[in-house]
Amino acid sequence: MNIFQKPTAAVVLEDGHVFFGHSVGIEGEVAGELCFNTGMTGYQEIFTDPSYFGQIMVMASVHIGNYGVRFEESESDHIRINGLVCRNFTVKGSRPGKDTELYEFFANSRTVAVSGVDTRALVQHLRDHGAKNAILTTDLTNLKEVKSRAQAIPSMAGMELSSKVTCREAYSLGDEKATYRVAVLDLGVKKNILRCLVERDVFVRVFPMNVSTEEFFSWACDGYLISNGPGDPAAMPQTTAFVQQIIQTGKPVFGICLGHQIIALSQGLETYKMHHGHRGINHPVINTATKKGEITSQNHGFAVKNQSFGPSASLLLTHSHLNDGTVAGLRLSDCPVFSVQYHPEAAPGPHDSRYLFDEFINLLNQHKKDEYNC
Repeated sequence: MNIFQKPTAAVVLEDGHVFFGHSVGIEGEVAGELCFNTGMTGYQEIFTDPSYFGQIMVMASVHIGNYGVRFEESESDHIRINGLVCRNFTVKGSRPGKDTELYEFFANSRTVAVSGVDTRALVQHLRDHGAKNAILTTDLTNLKEVKSRAQAIPSMAGMELSSKVTCREAYSLGDEKATYRVAVLDLGVKKNILRCLVERDVFVRVFPMNVSTEEFFSWACDGYLISNGPGDPAAMPQTTAFVQQIIQTGKPVFGICLGHQIIALSQGLETYKMHHGHRGINHPVINTATKKGEITSQNHGFAVKNQSFGPSASLLLTHSHLNDGTVAGLRLSDCPVFSVQYHPEAAPGPHDSRYLFDEFINLLNQHKKDEYNC
């Protein structure tokens, strides 16, 4: 922030810390859980990812908006973050072929954003003290009162948010004559997950999370995908029970991020809220079968509790996070069901884990030949 300019906005944390900056979005106020993403690129994909619903995003990368916006790169139809905090907001992006500028994208979606903040200090604070509830405000007249309201914001723990971002009615993607048919349970699905399926000769039918069992299971398919999404998986008992029914069909099931957590809960495991979560595009994971490392895109504030996974267990650990040892992937030993805590579709991020979609296709192929009894 230019020291000769007066601040026009503030980030007020529940613990009393205040970070000043300048408004680069609409005037107003927004509340949410303050978290940070360390990705150096892909801000548009991050801002439009439904998994970030209910959160205020702090970008560790210094320059935001410097390559504008291309609509085809959005991961949903509009911005999903509650608000943005950044160090340097670029008004005019330099990329040829952009559809609009980020500030116009924010204005059209009525997003509150604050630039000029000391994001290095803010990220270090969140890293050391954990994710905090906060309020972004352009009204600096009574910050003491804003702090009181920040302290009253409900915790993300216990919050079900997928119902806010799921589709309202079922829709289809791909060629109806494709080799495979996959039903997707939409808990906040990213567009690139669907693209990765369609690219592999899959006809996709996306269902809202509150779909009736009759409608869902009456659509003939070869397998199921349980998508990513926002909120606390432990606050979704009905979805967990529904996924249990899906697994019992014996058809292949692939879970991603929140879908991974829901599958774990359906098998009796527990989840917990992390200190500050994993949000970035360079998280190292090891495949326990191949012993190969993968650099992955991650975005989650909850995780599956680590426990003893042995050869006799019904759930097998397939991937582990190399930084902190958290569970990054699971597989059922007696059913064609597997899941990962990270995002193999990337968008943004590396493509090291795209092979997981191919493994899902292999399971669909195998299921056409064999029947499972789960």
